[in-house]
Amino acid sequence: MSDRPLRVWLVQQGIWAMSLESMPLASGYLKATALADERVAAAMEIEIRNFDGGATLFGMANELFAEGAPDVLAFSVLGWNYREFAALAETFKQLNPDGWAVFGGNHVSGQAERVFGMHPYVDVVVNGEGEFTFRDLLLARLDRDSPRSLHHVDGISFRDESGAVTTTKDRPRIENLDEIASPFLTGAIPLTGKDGQFRYDVALLETNRGCPYKCSFCYWGGAVGQRVRAFSRERLRREIEIFAQHQVHTLVLCDANFGMLPIDLEFVEDVIEIRARYGYPKSIETSWAKNKSAVFYKIVKAMKDAGLHSSFTLALQTLDEDTLDLMNRRNMKVNDWESLAAWLGKEGLDCYAELIWGAPGETVETFMKGYDRLAGHVSRVAVYPMLILPNTTYHDERERFGLVTVRGNTDDFEYLLSHDTMSPRDNQYLHRFIFVSRLVAENPVFRYVWGPMRTLGGITQSQLIRSLMDFFENDPHPGTEPFRTGMVNSFTDSDVLAPVVALLYGSEEAKDMLRRWWRESVLPLVPEKIRSIVDTVFEFDLVTLPAYTLPGRIPAPRRPGEALPKVEIDGERYYVRHDIWRGFDVPAFTLALRREEPWEHLLADTVRTVYYKVGADRFLPSTNHEEIIYYMGRLETQLARPRRELAQREGRR
Repeated sequence: MSDRPLRVWLVQQGIWAMSLESMPLASGYLKATALADERVAAAMEIEIRNFDGGATLFGMANELFAEGAPDVLAFSVLGWNYREFAALAETFKQLNPDGWAVFGGNHVSGQAERVFGMHPYVDVVVNGEGEFTFRDLLLARLDRDSPRSLHHVDGISFRDESGAVTTTKDRPRIENLDEIASPFLTGAIPLTGKDGQFRYDVALLETNRGCPYKCSFCYWGGAVGQRVRAFSRERLRREIEIFAQHQVHTLVLCDANFGMLPIDLEFVEDVIEIRARYGYPKSIETSWAKNKSAVFYKIVKAMKDAGLHSSFTLALQTLDEDTLDLMNRRNMKVNDWESLAAWLGKEGLDCYAELIWGAPGETVETFMKGYDRLAGHVSRVAVYPMLILPNTTYHDERERFGLVTVRGNTDDFEYLLSHDTMSPRDNQYLHRFIFVSRLVAENPVFRYVWGPMRTLGGITQSQLIRSLMDFFENDPHPGTEPFRTGMVNSFTDSDVLAPVVALLYGSEEAKDMLRRWWRESVLPLVPEKIRSIVDTVFEFDLVTLPAYTLPGRIPAPRRPGEALPKVEIDGERYYVRHDIWRGFDVPAFTLALRREEPWEHLLADTVRTVYYKVGADRFLPSTNHEEIIYYMGRLETQLARPRRELAQREGRR
């Protein structure tokens, strides 16, 4: 063996194409934990190769192998990159036949027969938590073991000398998570780019692992039905402080049920205390606890009082009782959600909900009924088509539900065509509905108009969405074509939404198309006495879309060569459009309507300036609705500083 260090590359790829990187947290854990071993640290060089969601297969191969191949190439595999990573493993084995190609991650864990059957150049599949399994694999590589004789390494599958698939005994769950080395405290993940700025869109962080529930569609890290294990408070504080020092705006917690345990309140209290010293972070996004306990309400109150933002999530998935039974969710208090949604709304807090279309037991009628019931409380509804994921109840018992599936064109997810309560035609129709719902309600193009239309106009959210579906399908104007094509193709292509979202955000022509739909198809249905009110709210939604323009276009109302002025507020930069809004205070009006308070006195027209947070282009084109919400335009009354101070900063007084 050569005296040179063995080269180990960890390959990860984000799902979105963005100007900033997606943080390679999984690879960071693997690298930091492996290098904590003295033998590995002395004999191996470990690098993370992190790719953007828009990277091509040829581009990744060229970047990886332009100057040779490593000794170990390990992939963090998910459904969207399974095929690309398998192809890269094949190329790797051509360049280095003696190298080890290792697959790990949710999509391949427990799926060795299929992986090896499809891709014989993969040497090892890691099952379950990978940090210490990967370390032991590297030690076996240092000991010159053959990838065909790894019986002594727990938690893996490989092919033995005869070619038979061998799976070793399960590795116990990691009880003390602090034994996993921190990728941030050790520097395993580089946090800054060449410009010295934080290089990722958000900071990813785990505070715990495990999920006590066993939902039929879910395989959360293989930890479903597991006791929750947590990282220590001291370690998390140190990691938060590092992010604060790098002025990270948003922490995204990769937890299944954050807000369930008292230690979650402690975490938030620590974030608030650190933010008071550094000014950052400014928001926390996570998968909030399904059951909202007293701890959750305390967390929400603490965050609101401190001005720490979040999109509070109601992960309901369905409101149909028969479907809930088949999902194994009937006994979850998540389904007692209406009082919580009403409370969040009256507090003026941003909240969105998640539904899944296509779960066994669901029909078009039950789904639409549930959608409008939910939208009556939370207009920002994220709807996703059901995917059949490996190791889930739906996957393992597909015949019980009559599932008919097909693999994706460019990914390895199983998409539903039909089942016992869903015909292919129903499914096709709902995919069009999902496309338009995600376009205007999730991302969200419309934020304020839903409530007044429902409460004052008697028109439900699903009715508006179906109206827009009809408009896209039947309007002959050329400007409608991208939306019509996207809607039709959404059943067969999961990547059609992002460019259409960017078109709607960044093109005045597209906004004018929505205005035409509104005038021709919607306003005639609205009682005449409230038309001017809802029309004003509709226009406010469009005016306050993020300050983003498609390349090569000039945003209204700017003129060629004119730059929008900027102002700094609470350490963040905003574009300023002076006196652009000529109407009433729409956020105040809709909040009063939601609280069932008098609102007529709020309809006085005023001329107002709108502030748009700088940097929306970092998240477009993509469908990262959790982040883009922070870039929506705001009135002075919605900002933290009083109007007088803003005016003084801008030199207007």
